Amino acid sequence: MIDRPLVLELEDLAAVEAEPLEARDLPASTYELLARSAAAHGDSPALHLITEGGGSWRTPSTWTFAGLLGHVHRAANLYHALGLRPGGVVGLLAPNTGATYAALLGAQAIGVAAPANPMLSEEHLADLLALTEAEILVAAGPSLAPAVWEKARRLADRLPHVRALLALGGDFEARSARQPADALVFEHRPGPQDLAAYFHTGGTTGVPQIAPHTHRNEVYMAWAMGCSGGFLDGAVVLGGLPLFHVNALHVTGLAPIMHGTPVVSLGPLGFRDTSLMADFWRIIEHYRVTTFSAVPTVYQALPPVPEDVDLSCLRAGVVGAAPLPRGVREAFESTVKAPMVEGYGLTEGTCATATMPVFGHRAGSVGLRMAYQQIKAVKVDDAGRPVADCAPGEVGVLAIKGPNVFPGYLRRGGPDPAGKVFGGWLLTGDLGHVDADGYVYLAGRAKDLIIRGGHNISPVPVEEALLTHPDVTAAAVVGRPDAHAGEVPVAYVTLRPGTTAGEEELRAWAAGQVPEPAAAPKAVYVVESLPLTAVGKIFKPRLREDAVRRVVLALLDRAGIAGTVETTTRDGVPHAEITVTGDAGALVAELRRHTFTHTLRGAHE
Repeated sequence: MIDRPLVLELEDLAAVEAEPLEARDLPASTYELLARSAAAHGDSPALHLITEGGGSWRTPSTWTFAGLLGHVHRAANLYHALGLRPGGVVGLLAPNTGATYAALLGAQAIGVAAPANPMLSEEHLADLLALTEAEILVAAGPSLAPAVWEKARRLADRLPHVRALLALGGDFEARSARQPADALVFEHRPGPQDLAAYFHTGGTTGVPQIAPHTHRNEVYMAWAMGCSGGFLDGAVVLGGLPLFHVNALHVTGLAPIMHGTPVVSLGPLGFRDTSLMADFWRIIEHYRVTTFSAVPTVYQALPPVPEDVDLSCLRAGVVGAAPLPRGVREAFESTVKAPMVEGYGLTEGTCATATMPVFGHRAGSVGLRMAYQQIKAVKVDDAGRPVADCAPGEVGVLAIKGPNVFPGYLRRGGPDPAGKVFGGWLLTGDLGHVDADGYVYLAGRAKDLIIRGGHNISPVPVEEALLTHPDVTAAAVVGRPDAHAGEVPVAYVTLRPGTTAGEEELRAWAAGQVPEPAAAPKAVYVVESLPLTAVGKIFKPRLREDAVRRVVLALLDRAGIAGTVETTTRDGVPHAEITVTGDAGALVAELRRHTFTHTLRGAHE
């Protein structure tokens, strides 16, 4: 029986932590976690793969817990047969299929899994795979994603350390099927301090890095998620986020598997599968799904609930990663009759640090710290080093400590905590405050702060102000270069279909709602959609680039100069490349007053 104490209200936290974590007999590795679950749950369903049954979503391919372990054995034994030794790295460019679960968890049984977003540029993927020194590359084969397969072939050819390339939907399954399923054929077994995975960060700042996770990190996280009550008897989890993201691996992978809970997988495209999403509520009803985890953009796009669907099975929707429009929450909770539960976490913290307890909701908070973790807000110096703790309720940079904290970003030679982990405390880069009870309140990303004339402005209150407008469905606020103030806030919003709110109306609305005049956006741009990362987070570097482009185009227009503007982000700074056909002397002088970098080409040279 799994040791799974519950934290359903504030008072439960102290009772759980009265027993040391080391006394709870957690598995030594994710492989041992799988083996224990197979022994405990055997022929019970572990994975319902609803696009792999050969028919409709009502006829899935279902793997039992014992069957899942067998697939993992075969994958790990295949890697061993290909020459991978303990600690070796398997890179994955894979959609969400049953074989991907096996490939990823099998890699952790012998070495390190390194899943990556296959939609990243080829150069970016080459850099990531080179840093991890991946020896085997598993990728979506030509039957699943032809473009990804061709990209993987080119990567395998150019990276000398890649010894084998395997196609999901092809030779991976064929070759692993010839391997023993009843046990691992090699003696090595990973331990708590061994590395289990390399995850690249979400990249919302435009500069993804590689975060290593140990087996202790991942096993603790799977166990701790069970303390929320989300995997009690009868639970069924639906998964639609990509497995190269920590939320998917833990919320729809290791955590439910550890606690004997079946997972319904939406298949290779996940929440982006429009045909499946049209039947989303019928899928919930059919499989008696009790919870699912998604980002706000997914909730905004959910279809209307059919009148004849029974959703009494649904216990909660889990949401995080970005501000949630109040109207989206209210519509979900009133229609579905289930609460939306917010949480907080990051890749460097394995997955989650805070979650809202069932009987301990606090308005405005993203939840209570999870068992055996610590969290505080700190003041930092100009170099980003912590110098003092903040008082309860005082905003600072959030710092976390505990068994979920990663060992440092991957560098040549191994993980390096320098500049990120100080005395065991991980600086998250997120702004917020923590109350005396350990509840966390977010105030935005430190890198997203807009510095207007030396005054720090968080975009979060501005975004929240815009989201109170009845026509606004999503909002993102970034800094626009300004010759006098350095930066000023500007907003990008999307509107409900059929509505016609104008940009000036929205700017006036925000000005009347924000906490201070300096935070009022100088402009509001209505756009059809906001740029998103692969897991649905708003990708602000693209918006900063657009803001720079608009500034330069306005300068060209005022100067009466014809030209074009291309924008990119380099080392986190927007860069404009401007091509002109006339004398641009006055333009150069004006550009020098702005805070972005630029290259000017054309007649002026």
